[in-house]
Amino acid sequence: MNVYDFDLTIYPTDCAIDFCLWCMKSHPKMWFTYFPRILKIVLFRGTRLIPEYMFQKKFLGFLTHIKNLDQQIEMYWDKNEKRIMPWYLEQKKPDDLIISASPSCLIAPIAKRLGVNYVATEFDPEYGVFLGNLMYGMEKAEYVFDNNLADKIDNFYSDSLSDTPIALCAKKAYLVKYNASVLVDWPEMDSETKEKVKDKIDTGWNIHIKED
Repeated sequence: MNVYDFDLTIYPTDCAIDFCLWCMKSHPKMWFTYFPRILKIVLFRGTRLIPEYMFQKKFLGFLTHIKNLDQQIEMYWDKNEKRIMPWYLEQKKPDDLIISASPSCLIAPIAKRLGVNYVATEFDPEYGVFLGNLMYGMEKAEYVFDNNLADKIDNFYSDSLSDTPIALCAKKAYLVKYNASVLVDWPEMDSETKEKVKDKIDTGWNIHIKED
């Protein structure tokens, strides 16, 4: 089986951020009621004063403001499904697994359209709370091991070094760069890369390979 991250891997941007901006266009009041709060926590995130889990919880709170959320999500994918990367569509298989930190309410509809399996962060859009852990970094790896998938992964694709534990399980792993348009071999685990991986997993922050 092949396993894929979603955002910035087979989709060129972060679908949660995109959907938020898409909703703000349809709900102008959010620019006044929601945007100032999210701007504040983004600034705090930049100083590492809040962990990724808390940032995501506060950010995804915008979902509680959207009426007819399921319908809005379907409308979003009606418009944006075409942005799924062509290289992925050319090699897509029915037993593919998408594993994503984005909320399942966003990932489930596109996974269904693609006809593949998925696991994502369980977030209650009505109450604005996580129903489990953020599906990020070690949580992804734990899912793979807990479900006895570690020795079944032929190819793994991700834009983020936080997914190194899964990459090391795969027969072949690829780092996806340049807005999901370029695939390179997963970096060798030299001392510098190990430190980046450790920092990324420990802090829950995005670390991407330096562009050549």
